[in-house]
Amino acid sequence: MNKARTLVAAGAALVLLAALPAWAQQAPAPAADSAAELAKKLANPIANLISVPFQSNWDVGIGSANGSKMVLNIQPVVPFKLSEDWNLITRYIVPIASQFDVSGASASESGLGDAVVTAFLSPSKGGITWGVGPAFLIPTATDDALGSGKLGIGPSVVALRQSGGWTIGGLANHLVSVAGSENRGKVNATFLNPFFSYNWKSGAGITLNVEYTHDWENDVDVLVLNFPTFSGVTKFGKQTVSFAISPRFHFAPETRPDYGVRAAVILVFPK
Repeated sequence: MNKARTLVAAGAALVLLAALPAWAQQAPAPAADSAAELAKKLANPIANLISVPFQSNWDVGIGSANGSKMVLNIQPVVPFKLSEDWNLITRYIVPIASQFDVSGASASESGLGDAVVTAFLSPSKGGITWGVGPAFLIPTATDDALGSGKLGIGPSVVALRQSGGWTIGGLANHLVSVAGSENRGKVNATFLNPFFSYNWKSGAGITLNVEYTHDWENDVDVLVLNFPTFSGVTKFGKQTVSFAISPRFHFAPETRPDYGVRAAVILVFPK
């Protein structure tokens, strides 16, 4: 257990340290963006904005053993300016999981899950915001029950349109395993994430977020609806913070949780 906790702490520290060089190069300007403008940027997965979301997902009533699972996703978004016309937006997702009675009755696992790293090449101008690039599945899980044991790679794309306080768009990727343990099943999965949101001038917002995954290897669908997601932007001293919370409704597979809750705290670093 101590070893697992050490690995968890080390993984979280590495993710945060990875963002530090970009923070140093892109220090916030004295005049911060308005709450409405920040909320609009946070609704955009590839906005030219440094942020560090801490997203917690709690699901209960999983399977025949009525299991439960808590996943804390640490998700830094670090943009890099390549030229006047192009940006490289890097997104990191490092999950820290704890589950009970999911892999079997009276079984419990905790530690790091597999990380996903994506790099989007995105134009800095245009009416429709879009980005495309590679996504990588990295086998960082500290327990077999929390990860695939496979290194994966595939394409990822995102596109959205923003007008006034409205944002509508979607993100998708497809990951295929290319290396890893021969004793583990192959990874061949498509992820679709359409989203629709409205933000008021105060910085408050409401979002509809759908997460759909199809496992082609095992012919399994996972469908989660996060709605309504209520969010807001505020400050603690000089630190800009966004909060969000929503119920989670699971529609597939048959072993889906009965219900869940998502809560997020996002540290924002306006330029």
